[in-house]
Amino acid sequence: MFRKSTSGDFLYILLFFICVLQINVHAEEEERIRVLENRIKDLEQQRRQYPEVKFLSYKDRKRILVTGGAGFVGSHLVDRLMLQGHEVIVVDNFFTGRKRNIEHWVGHENFELINHDIVNPLYIEVNEIYHLASPASPPHYMYNPVKTIKVNSIGTINMLGLARRVRARLLFASTSEVYGDPEVHPQKESYFGNVNSFGPRACYDESKRVGEAMCYAYAQQEGITIRIARIFNTYGPRMHMNDGRVVSNFVLQALQNEPITIYGNGKQTRSFQYVSDLVDGLIALMNSNYSMPMNLGNPDEYKIEQFATIIREIIGSKATLKYSDAVVDDPKQRRPDITLAKTWLNWEPRVSLSEGLNKTIEYFRNELHVKHHSERNIYFPKEWLHTPDITTVISDDHKEL
Repeated sequence: MFRKSTSGDFLYILLFFICVLQINVHAEEEERIRVLENRIKDLEQQRRQYPEVKFLSYKDRKRILVTGGAGFVGSHLVDRLMLQGHEVIVVDNFFTGRKRNIEHWVGHENFELINHDIVNPLYIEVNEIYHLASPASPPHYMYNPVKTIKVNSIGTINMLGLARRVRARLLFASTSEVYGDPEVHPQKESYFGNVNSFGPRACYDESKRVGEAMCYAYAQQEGITIRIARIFNTYGPRMHMNDGRVVSNFVLQALQNEPITIYGNGKQTRSFQYVSDLVDGLIALMNSNYSMPMNLGNPDEYKIEQFATIIREIIGSKATLKYSDAVVDDPKQRRPDITLAKTWLNWEPRVSLSEGLNKTIEYFRNELHVKHHSERNIYFPKEWLHTPDITTVISDDHKEL
């Protein structure tokens, strides 16, 4: 009644299953190809979203190293140098720096990012070095004081050694903290300072002073070209929310209607410059003929309690002022004399306090609204796309100092 299966029937069945498997494999391959094509389209779309950079010929384009380039100030400097058309290499160990500060440049042909700790030597070819790597806020540099000393001493030696090997010009980002708790007001570059070498802030203050001394020694002994910027209080978007600085503390507390904490009696004074003004000054100093230390800061001076009131009024906050014990070795007054910067660089701050605070407050407000990774608060200063370069004014009698 039933026909026995033959070997031929078996072969037909086997061929049928092979065909079915091949169809499934082809379908899976087509799906993978489709996914890859979509990813390539997404990447190509991202490439078209880079900010437009100026074209420089090989004669004018520089290879510039920025240590600490993923940090607050460093990332703004990277933006400006990239827009000017230079090749920029960022070196950062991401202790306080963040990748999102510079991720809008990742993949650009003029940009390179190296995850590296400058306490270890670095061997690359560059024309200029902006040495900004160092924790700069008290909670960060006090978190690991030995590491802070190392990055400002050993790290600076490594960068000076690199500058000597490749004959690059180096700008060292020093600080107003080299003046300590000043007894001279305002502070000129000729003031030697009043620094406690045996206190919680000494790891930062003294290591920056050592860094300046090493720059001088390398310039005298090895003949390298140096620039030293003594940076005063700076604020703006991309500041860490928990860096413990005056601006970030006051803005966050006011936005959340929490008591604004003032350490001490609030009569101590500070001067605040917006980050774009500082970047203007750093680039102008690098391109100048001045090789002695130079103050870069805003000479407008505010009492801390006055500054807290200004922030509270701009935000419209109901926060109260809360006074706590004074911080050890906290300077009583801080205000730069920027006569040298005006004379040699034709530089002075241009962003008003209200304008700078409004941009900073908006950035922190957006930070507080972030609830998911896809909602990251990425800031790029769009106004820089049309900002003219700072012209360095050097008169005939201004020779290299």
